[in-house]
Amino acid sequence: MSVIRHMTYQPAGRRAASVETMTFGRLRELNDGGTQRADFHVLAVIDAGPGSVTVDFHRHPLQDRSAVWIPPGAVHRWDDIADVAGHLVLFVPTAPVTPATRELVASPDPAAHWSIPDADWPFADAARRHLLLEASAPPGDSWTELPAILLSALITRVHPPRAEARPTHPAFRLFRSSVEAHFRQHHDAGYYARTLGYAPRTLSRAVQQATGRTAKAYIVERITLEAKRLLAHDRLTAARCADVLGFPDSSNFSVFFHKATGKRPGAWQATAAAECATGGGGR
Repeated sequence: MSVIRHMTYQPAGRRAASVETMTFGRLRELNDGGTQRADFHVLAVIDAGPGSVTVDFHRHPLQDRSAVWIPPGAVHRWDDIADVAGHLVLFVPTAPVTPATRELVASPDPAAHWSIPDADWPFADAARRHLLLEASAPPGDSWTELPAILLSALITRVHPPRAEARPTHPAFRLFRSSVEAHFRQHHDAGYYARTLGYAPRTLSRAVQQATGRTAKAYIVERITLEAKRLLAHDRLTAARCADVLGFPDSSNFSVFFHKATGKRPGAWQATAAAECATGGGGR
């Protein structure tokens, strides 16, 4: 287990740049093997592996001709990347310029890892090379929006699994943002329906359509993820987690966590510590 290192988007040399690129060679120079959380997206295109990355307790292989997408806020750790070749694209949530790619960036449950089919690889590679070229243009270049345009092209060409997803209902987009802002204080789906001005049934249908889960299940999943982060990385006790996450006491939190995961907080924390020590990804 390790304390999370928080990273903010700070483009090198370009104050207004919303897109940055980096090789895995450069990542190896900067990476200390620690656990990180960024306020920006990381899209990695892997030419060759093997390697792995752990994202919110799920370990994903870095294989030839694959991609990894780590959204803002996800706790992650790069593992075994000594032989990985490829590039990382760092970008702020508002960087994509097309409606489809902006919707995809904001979509729920982004897939962390997928393979790029051989038929799609030449197009993905060409989109990446064009982005790399424009991202390396001199700082005084007036076409500063080109990297963002080419980012949208790259996102389209790497074809994330959710690329064919239908646009989400406005009610869900508002719900998702509200949950992210208030899940520590409010655990009841009814609160979000009232606050957003939707009938509970309308909101429930919107969440179900977008995620396949009920509004309540979505909230429970978000609280559980944060609880796991606090237990594993910040090493908080159940009592402290209860306080941070808005539960009346540690007993109430423990019952919630056991129902969601099948384990008591202390037992889950011990298992996560053991898996981290052996290089495994917890669940």
